[in-house]
Amino acid sequence: MDTSRRAFMVSASAAAAVPLIAGATPASASGTPPGPGRPSKPQRPSRALRALLDDIDRSRIEAAVRRLADFGTRHTLSSQDDPVRGIGAARDWIFDQFTGYAAASGGRMTVEKQSYVQQPGPRIPVPTVITNVVATLRGTTAPERVYVISGHYDSRVTDVLNATADAPGANDDASGVAVVLELARVLAGRPTEATIVFTAVAGEEQGLFGSAFQAQRYKAAGADVQGMFSNDIVGSSTADDGTRDPRTVRLFAEGVPTSETPAQATVRQSVGGENDSPSRQLARFVQDVAENDATGMDVRVIYRRDRYLRGSDHISYLQQGYPAARFTEPNEDFRHQHQDVRVEGGVQYGDLPEFCDFGFIARVAKVNAATLWSLAQAPGTPKNANILTAALTNDTTLRWQRGTEPDLAGYEVVWRETTAPEWTHVIPVGDVTTVTIDLSKDNVFFGVRAVDRDGLRSPVAFPTPASS
Repeated sequence: MDTSRRAFMVSASAAAAVPLIAGATPASASGTPPGPGRPSKPQRPSRALRALLDDIDRSRIEAAVRRLADFGTRHTLSSQDDPVRGIGAARDWIFDQFTGYAAASGGRMTVEKQSYVQQPGPRIPVPTVITNVVATLRGTTAPERVYVISGHYDSRVTDVLNATADAPGANDDASGVAVVLELARVLAGRPTEATIVFTAVAGEEQGLFGSAFQAQRYKAAGADVQGMFSNDIVGSSTADDGTRDPRTVRLFAEGVPTSETPAQATVRQSVGGENDSPSRQLARFVQDVAENDATGMDVRVIYRRDRYLRGSDHISYLQQGYPAARFTEPNEDFRHQHQDVRVEGGVQYGDLPEFCDFGFIARVAKVNAATLWSLAQAPGTPKNANILTAALTNDTTLRWQRGTEPDLAGYEVVWRETTAPEWTHVIPVGDVTTVTIDLSKDNVFFGVRAVDRDGLRSPVAFPTPASS
């Protein structure tokens, strides 16, 4: 087969809609293989997105972190009715912040306290009310499509059951809640096509309880959650040895899905795709839209579900089969995580605001904002993407379900060598749902993404085999 020729074929009913383009991408100096399509390039931030990012306010983020730390402790087992100290006071303050931002939304943002009683377990000695604070910004044209951003507002010290000691939790995780609050503020007055959920969850330190309840509710309701991001420990760029990396944020994204069934595992073992889970496609999307001069940040994707011995609220969504990933700082100083506030050997321990880098948190907020805005304004990830395997051929036929977005312009097929971590080639195929590419499915990986009239692209759907 001649892979220097760029060509594709479509079903006869759609052929008129597809521009046939000759030529091929030659091998580049970086080793990009020749083949059909043009080189893949990042999605540049639009004027609207740049204006959104310019509105993110470092001083508001700092004020939110300090205010949350001032509640003394936000331990899940701390007081729920003390007006100035404990998790109840923090809960009510977050609710009031969301409610104030909702006033600018023209009725599109609604705010609720999502509560339930958690029964006793290893870190919950007595039945305990756990409350998530949720602000939902309803989409204008695709409200059924949902994206979630979270931070957890509970905190802890060395003893996970100590609910009375000061646990300021500035980095873990007032920083993440501050990101969520600031994004709710800047997005409330901006219509988005899809729905965005801003949530501050509780019970994370005791076992991801609040997010588990929330994700289960979405699953039971049949919600189409197409992406979820946990912001957990995004407050500092300095490691315990003094190393600083103020322009990088880590993004943990799993490969083999947590919710994979035995049947799905059999398919994956047969055709590959260990690096092509929905969460990995979400991570690639983040790099595509949020790693640029407008955010001033690099996104370091880590091919793991989370760090060793640790876990965050994205795992609750992964368990329900939703694509999810975790943002966290590039380096960590464990003297300022899960520690009693004290001075020992001349060293200050404790998760205090003085160890936060508020400029860094603001840039993390910009990465989140670029991601959520781009997801919510673009078409959704194509559904029911298949690669047809009924016959032995040296080409590749793909099909998918057409989206319902009113501004949908068409689709692009992407491909890469099986050893490449990122998509390297893009083939525009028009507004069709079936296409045949003159490139062997045995040799490369393929994906499909949607594009709207403004050129905004969806995350990639990795096709599964189908015999008919």
